[in-house]
Amino acid sequence: MPLVFLVGQLHEYTHPSLRVQGNNNCKNTKIKIAMYERLNKHAAVKKLLGTAVIVIIGLSLGALYARKKSLAPVTCLQQVNIVESAQPLQDRLSLPEGKSALPALPDFTYAAKVATPAVVYIHASQDSKILKREAITPLEQFFKQFFGEGLLIPKEYEQQPQVSKGSGVIYTSNGYIITNNHVVEGADQIEVTLHDNRCYKAKLVGADPATDLALLKIEASNLSTLVLGNSDKLEVGEWVLAVGNPFNLYSTVTKGIVSAKSRHLEDSGKLGIQSFIQTDAAINPGNSGGALVNLYGELVGINTAIYGNRSASFVGYGFAIPSSLVKKVADDFIQYGAVQRVLLGVAIRDMNAERAEKLGLKATTGVYIDTVQSHSPCTKLLQKEDVIIQINSRPVYNCADLQEIIGCSKPGDQLVVVLYRKGKEKRVNLLLEKAPDVIQIILKNNILKAEGATFQNIDEKTKAKCKLTGGVLVQEVTKGKFKAAGLKKGYIVLAFDKQPVKGVVDLAEMIRNTRTEAVLIQVLDVHTGEVSYLAVKWAK
Repeated sequence: MPLVFLVGQLHEYTHPSLRVQGNNNCKNTKIKIAMYERLNKHAAVKKLLGTAVIVIIGLSLGALYARKKSLAPVTCLQQVNIVESAQPLQDRLSLPEGKSALPALPDFTYAAKVATPAVVYIHASQDSKILKREAITPLEQFFKQFFGEGLLIPKEYEQQPQVSKGSGVIYTSNGYIITNNHVVEGADQIEVTLHDNRCYKAKLVGADPATDLALLKIEASNLSTLVLGNSDKLEVGEWVLAVGNPFNLYSTVTKGIVSAKSRHLEDSGKLGIQSFIQTDAAINPGNSGGALVNLYGELVGINTAIYGNRSASFVGYGFAIPSSLVKKVADDFIQYGAVQRVLLGVAIRDMNAERAEKLGLKATTGVYIDTVQSHSPCTKLLQKEDVIIQINSRPVYNCADLQEIIGCSKPGDQLVVVLYRKGKEKRVNLLLEKAPDVIQIILKNNILKAEGATFQNIDEKTKAKCKLTGGVLVQEVTKGKFKAAGLKKGYIVLAFDKQPVKGVVDLAEMIRNTRTEAVLIQVLDVHTGEVSYLAVKWAK
């Protein structure tokens, strides 16, 4: 019952009593007043209690409402079903045995620690030279007729000193060092600085422009060397490190991966054999001749070229000569003094879809034989329009693959060649023969033998006596092309085909790279002091 209604009932109940007995008994009146006060107090307490209950209920309802409102986003979530654990990635992929789908992060420290002591800094320099210009241009001839020789360009001019800097890799512990030919080409002095800052004068053992490789020798022992890796087994995507001395920053190590193999470069100058390893490891000027190693610290290539723009930072790709070719060239220089090459005697092209359609083949890779040369030892085994697809179980995808295989082969090697001929697969066995030199050359221990003549470097005493800076001494002349030209023992060869001769290595390269049927050599007769010219002829 409402509190107001209760108080009204009490008022109506007590009022008549007080009115009838108003003057009868004062005590009764006091009792009634006291009861009335107690009832009023009791009603006030109930009113307070009721108010408190209402407040508590309101607060409870408000809190419940607020809680529901704050959790509203959760009610928007969809129910998530429990998913069973997935099968491991490695179990779901078809991988070669022993290969991991998610290998551990690579550690380059071991390879860097092994490689850096075996990489050297090379400083090659050319002295200033007085060069002679023999030919007179038609314009000069015209002015000579009217004005004499006063307006002619001088026949002699001075070439300023030149310096080349690069890297090299210690090939043997007794001082043989492999580098690029373009690092030391034409150098009068070559200085090698080891990882521990020891410096040595180096001699050029041999240079091969066709592969851009050169072999040096320093007088040292117990040097750090690298294990020679198998570049044939190198895989695209494999980690590699480039170690060298770019911009004179000694022992710099950069990392990358093998981006491609058997890469052929269009703008490669005079390189005759191309089958580069392409990498995105940063290679810059000064890295030439340095090492490309795998994570085991094994030498898999010699860094040779870059292909990119000329910005301040490296953004291009680097190219390295594979270790299989490096080993062939270096070993030949050490053993024979010259590279022993084999002759296949065919003109080749890369296969493509157009040629495959013409020949009725599904395969669009391989090497297409365009012609078989008449002097080829393979004339009876290979034919025009044969398509070579495999040699000694190694796939041949393009001409670069074939060039590398032939470039690494030695005279007497046997090759099992798988090819397509008239739409059918055929197997052919080839016995490789040595490719003939333009002139037979043997260079060993600084003694050059070529076509019946033997040459050696002249000593400092003879140089001082004859006031020479270079040249080679004719040690012996027997039957051959040089004797037929009139060359005699004791002569000093000063120039070959109008180019100054610095030593026997220089002369060997000039002879090997001659492309004419005859050359003029300048000689000095030590006894008479007379300088003369001899014409050396040989069949091409």
